[in-house]
Amino acid sequence: MRSLFIKEEISFTGEQLLSYWAYTHYDLPGDSILAFIGPCQIDEKYIVGINHFKKKTQIKSERMLHFLVEHFELDLEKAILRQKLLVDIVKDKLNHRIKGDVLQRWGDDLYDTDFKLTVSATVRTPVSTKIHLGINISSQNTPVKARGLTDYGIDPNDISQAVMDQYRLDMRLISEKLWRIRSIE
Repeated sequence: MRSLFIKEEISFTGEQLLSYWAYTHYDLPGDSILAFIGPCQIDEKYIVGINHFKKKTQIKSERMLHFLVEHFELDLEKAILRQKLLVDIVKDKLNHRIKGDVLQRWGDDLYDTDFKLTVSATVRTPVSTKIHLGINISSQNTPVKARGLTDYGIDPNDISQAVMDQYRLDMRLISEKLWRIRSIE
């Protein structure tokens, strides 16, 4: 699995959920995890949660740290479990830096009491499954009560590399475990 922190600011619109986005734009073939910073305003046609789509929920943030994962397999259930793993990795890395058990995962997102820190989605494309996880950097001008990394004094560049490294390690260890466990008859 390859990883890349993209230094240029990118606005997350949902277009990044299309297959081969990492390869097309950054020559990163195969399974990958990318991180980048930028605003978030998801175009209605890319809102994949059916409830959000029906309610025409506005999903936006002035500034977020975005993670974009692509696995070239079509098992949506596995992708949803990987999404929860990614959210838990972020929770652990942030709580470690906050020095407490402040953040909790509710479903696919992180909260500090009733303040939301993240947006998250999983989608199946014709050739892959993708995960988007956005963490507020700024908590200003969001459509819901929110907190961001600046509220905790956390550097988004530092946390991005720690999360990507842990996710890649976990994917490698899971893959290795598949061949290290012998079957019983």
